Amino acid sequence: MEPKKTDKANLENKRGLFLQIGLAVSLGVILLAFEWSTRDIDTGELKTDQQEAEEEIIPITRQQEVKPPPPPPPPQVVEEITIVEDDVEIEDELDLGDVEADQDMAFDIVEFEEEEEAAAEEVFFIVEDMPSFKGGDLNDFRTWVQKNMTYPTIAQENGISGRVIVQFAVNSNGEVVDVRVVRGVDPSLDNEAIRAVKSSPKWAPGKQRGKPVKVQFTMPVVFVLN
Repeated sequence: MEPKKTDKANLENKRGLFLQIGLAVSLGVILLAFEWSTRDIDTGELKTDQQEAEEEIIPITRQQEVKPPPPPPPPQVVEEITIVEDDVEIEDELDLGDVEADQDMAFDIVEFEEEEEAAAEEVFFIVEDMPSFKGGDLNDFRTWVQKNMTYPTIAQENGISGRVIVQFAVNSNGEVVDVRVVRGVDPSLDNEAIRAVKSSPKWAPGKQRGKPVKVQFTMPVVFVLN
């Protein structure tokens, strides 16, 4: 038995209509796709503008320094001036007493002498002609000091001995001056070393360019118990 088809059930007659509907739908999808991409691009441009607005540079401002007020001026001292009338008598007169002077009276005029401060001598350590002690040098003077010093009794009783370093100078007159202890051992030994050095006779002064000058020395004074 052959199947029978009616004109309503035959789709061949509606083929053109379906084709047109499919084209319309496709065109709509394509337009929608273009519209979607356009919106994305517009949104991106807006975001870029916002970022540029946020990155705007803020100018740096500096706070002005506040200077302290100037100090107040010192108070002015106003001297009081007393106005005296012309009729007031002033009694501040010099009273010379009952001394009467005549042409035969003599007066003694006392003159005040100004003391000239002696200029400090320049101190040398090495000069062209060094000071000499009795024709010798510093070692000869050290030997002389060792022979002329007295060992303090209190130091002997307590068993104190050692080396006292003494500093002194020979001035332009050959005198031993400025004697002091640089490194001491005991007050008794230190004082005896100073005494022995100060008791030195005169030296032949040192000379620099033919002129006597002050020369400084440092030497040890040894105290040894026997």
